[in-house]
Amino acid sequence: MSIDNIPTDHPTRSEFDKMVAGDWYRYRSGPELAEMTTSTQRTCRKITALYDDDQSAAHTLFTEMLGSVGEAVDFRPPMYLDYGSQLHIGDNTFINADFLTLGGGEITIGSHVLIGPSARLYTPIHALDIDARRDGFERVLPITIGDDVWLGGNVVVCPGVTIGNGSVIGAGSVVTKSIPAGVLAAGNPARVIRTLLEGERTEPDAA
Repeated sequence: MSIDNIPTDHPTRSEFDKMVAGDWYRYRSGPELAEMTTSTQRTCRKITALYDDDQSAAHTLFTEMLGSVGEAVDFRPPMYLDYGSQLHIGDNTFINADFLTLGGGEITIGSHVLIGPSARLYTPIHALDIDARRDGFERVLPITIGDDVWLGGNVVVCPGVTIGNGSVIGAGSVVTKSIPAGVLAAGNPARVIRTLLEGERTEPDAA
């Protein structure tokens, strides 16, 4: 074990195996990781190039790239993903342009979710120790976005966060901690502003 109790020698496990297990791994060391991210990013560029002329083909590439995709999912390019296989999206979800997911943590987005433009979902945590960080160590934490969530434009969701069903996150917010179901939250860091009333028509300040 090395600085910060980060393991330095796992000869029988690949960096990918460590990543999906939630362990510390060297993200610049595993050739399989570079191949996966390069392939996913190439597919994202193909989707953008195809979208205007052949939306059906673009949607097919999108569906094949992800870990799982529900029915009637819609999106607007461009998008930027590191590991398509780690992203799961439920039915009737809409993702607006300039969507980015970073790192190899599992990201689960529920059904009937609205994601505004330029949303960022970050799963990696780098080592705090300088030497370990220079060595390229990181680990990932999952992100879970519940059903019927609305993320406003330019929202950032940090590693390990869960956003409960039906909640609304105001534009420009940075979500550093989990948000319960059925609330309006906003700010940097995002804080719960109030509980949403049953049947309420959400005000446009979340946009």
